[in-house]
Parts: sequence; C-alpha cells; structure tokens
Amino acid sequence: MNKDTIIKSLKISVAAVLSIAIAGELGLRYSATAGIITVLSIQNTKKETIKSARNRTLAFVCALLIARLLFGILGFTLPAFAGYLFLFALLCFYADWGEAIAMDSVLITHFLTERTMSAALVANEAALFLIGTTVGILVNLHLRRRKDEFKRLSDEVDTRIKDTLSQMSCFLGTEDKDSCRPADLLSLQKALRTAKACALTNYNNALFKKDTYEIDYIEMRRQQSLLLYEIYENIRSISCLPKEAMEVSELLARIEQGYHRDNTVEGLLKDLNLLLLDLKDHELPISREEFEARAILFYILKQLHRLLLIKREFILNHSS
Repeated sequence: MNKDTIIKSLKISVAAVLSIAIAGELGLRYSATAGIITVLSIQNTKKETIKSARNRTLAFVCALLIARLLFGILGFTLPAFAGYLFLFALLCFYADWGEAIAMDSVLITHFLTERTMSAALVANEAALFLIGTTVGILVNLHLRRRKDEFKRLSDEVDTRIKDTLSQMSCFLGTEDKDSCRPADLLSLQKALRTAKACALTNYNNALFKKDTYEIDYIEMRRQQSLLLYEIYENIRSISCLPKEAMEVSELLARIEQGYHRDNTVEGLLKDLNLLLLDLKDHELPISREEFEARAILFYILKQLHRLLLIKREFILNHSS
C-alpha cells in the first residue's frame, strides 16, 4: 500500500467525521448522510471535485422537483419512489450526472421515510447536501501539483529513450539483425502512460494558473517514441552494412549522449546536416544490397532529423 492511498483514506475518514459532526451540532436530522455526501464528493483532482459538486447541485435541485411532483401525485409510496428513480436516472444519464443518482436519492428517501416534504425537511436535506459537498471541496483544495513525482517519471521516460538510442547505435553495427530487440521500447510505452497520467493529474489540480508544460513534454516524447519504433524497424530491414552505417551509428550515439530535457538540439541538427551533405559526396553503391541499405540509412537520417525538430519545436514553444 503506497503513501498516496493511506493519505487519501485518512482524508476521507476525517472529512466524513467532520461533516457528521457539523451536521450534528446544527441539530440536523440524518446527520450521518452528510458524511456519506462528503465521501462521494472527494475526487482525485480539484477540477474533478468542482465539476462533480456543480453537477450534483444541479441534480439535487432536479431531484427535489421530480420528488415533489411524484410524491404529490402518488403519495409517499414505493410506486412514487420508483417513478422518481426512473425519471431522475434518465435525466442524470442524459445530462452526464451519473455520479449524482445514488447520493441525491439517499436524501430523497428521507422524504419517503418521513412521509412529508415540508419546508423544514427540505431545508434539512439542503443543509446536509451543502455541508457534505462543501467539506468535500475544502478537503480537496489542499491538493498540490506533484512536481517531484512528474520529474521522476519523466526522467524514467528519458532514460528509456536514451537506452533505446544506445541500443540502436549498436544494432547498426551488427550483421545479425535477429538479435536486435530493444526491450526498452516496450517499457518506454508503459513509462509514457504513467508520466502522462501524472501530468494530467497535476494539470487538473491547478484551478487558475494552467500550465501545459508537463503534458506537452510527454506528448513530445511520445511523438519521438513513435519515430524511434519506425527507426528500429528500418534498422532491422538492413541486409548489409555499408561503411555509411558506422557514421549513422556514431550520430545515434551523439544524440544519446546529448539527450536531456534542456538541450536545444541545435548542435545535433548541425551534425546531422553535415552528415547528410557528406553522404551525398560518397561514391555510388556498386550492388543492389548496398543501394538498398544506403537508401534505408538516408531515410533513417531523415527520421532522426524529424526526431530532433520535435524537440526543438518544444523548446521554442516553452522558452518564454
């Protein structure tokens, strides 16, 4: 069990007890319901909490109106409550308020139990709803962006990419391509998913000052990972090793060595362009296999160019 799970469990229990205590001190009936409302109001992010509170407030008003209509026509009976649930559930599913069905319906059962919708009881239920929801919101307002967590996860992504570049550099110098299986490509996808989830959570925990840096960073690395997979497939398709393969291999090694989040890649782009110019001056291939291999190497260089441009565009977009 990790630290976040323990903290969230503690937060839920303390908040629920606080809501019940407040409702009890105010002399409200069914005070325990306030605690349940608080539990259901606590979400993973500030954005989700605010959105949930808004939806449940609108749904609660609608629930009161539907209950008043059905109980007024059919009395405080089970058929009336069944009709209420049917209409309220339809409305919630249509309006995407699904999370409000259970919570608001618990409050409506109090009218069924008391067999009245007097102004005093309606005010009691509204107070329970307000206390439970407000405490849930206040508890979640302390949530902060997990910058250290994102740094750790994004560093893992970068490490996986660096390892993949290093492996590909070695693969280019290997005749037997059957052994070219960069395991880091698979673990890279998992690392990207985990880091993206953290970035989205951090973004949704910032209510006012929105910063897309973390989301954009992971998206940039995701695009690069797709290119790396294509490059890997192209390396595997090379059937012979012309001398140009070692030059491309050395470039891959330089990209791996200079791979970090703040690198503007200007120097690497210059090296790549110089290599492209140098390859154009080489003698023409003398065999079909060499021609095909050099064509693939040239295409790999174009892919590496795109890989570096993706990073440069990211740096330029976030340089201010």
